[in-house]
Amino acid sequence: QVQLVESGGGLVQPGGSLRLSCAASGTSSSFNAMRWYRQAPGKQRELVAAITSGTIVDYPDSVKGRFTISRGNAKNTVYLQMNSLKPEDTAVYYCNAVLFFREYWGQGTQVTVSS
Repeated sequence: QVQLVESGGGLVQPGGSLRLSCAASGTSSSFNAMRWYRQAPGKQRELVAAITSGTIVDYPDSVKGRFTISRGNAKNTVYLQMNSLKPEDTAVYYCNAVLFFREYWGQGTQVTVSS
């Protein structure tokens, strides 16, 4: 069974940085795509970064230039480097992976940006 585990969340001051990690287990195949989503209280879950197996990346305008997604050397790991964090970045961040048209989700990690 495929499982995704996120780590790296926490409390950071505005303007600070965090690096989220997502590690997968339960498959020997490489994911077709890996993504990061976030969900703030009272809001819909939104996509913040995506990367394909061919390293094509995509970001919404709200995080472009501040967030960077990358795949790790270990198979099926993905990172999200978040710089210049703002209070509006506060949310639970979820790792998502696509394999043969099926999607998998992690349990989420809390990111709080506050002074």
